Amino acid sequence: MLMRTDPFREFDRLTQQFLGQNGTATRPAVMPMDAYRSGHEYVVQFDLPGVSAESIDLDVEQNVLTVKAERRAEYGDNDDVQVSERPRGVFSRQLFLGDTLDTDNIQASYDTGVLTLRVPVAEQAKPRKIAISGGDEAKQINA
Repeated sequence: MLMRTDPFREFDRLTQQFLGQNGTATRPAVMPMDAYRSGHEYVVQFDLPGVSAESIDLDVEQNVLTVKAERRAEYGDNDDVQVSERPRGVFSRQLFLGDTLDTDNIQASYDTGVLTLRVPVAEQAKPRKIAISGGDEAKQINA
């Protein structure tokens, strides 16, 4: 059996869950995220512990990437729950992707509770060298 040491902790948690931090109505929980550029791609990682891969939904529409996932309770209706602090329900996050990203070739993988997306930089946005042609004027300038 699990014992609670703070009798008001559960009340505080429920108040925050139903009213939010600012006393406003609730909305889908936000999943923590890291994002960084690695070479010619962006890597975005979302923490989704306890979420099955089947409940994750990824959509891209007009350069908006939407990630939705759901974590359900693992206990049944007849179970006597002693403590329930882990967030459950729908988690959602939207990212606005720039025109310089190749949204047709996004790759996604899910391992140990971390969803990793790899978003390549579009070819036209990659840095490139520009060749300089020279003629007689160029030779005169450099001479």
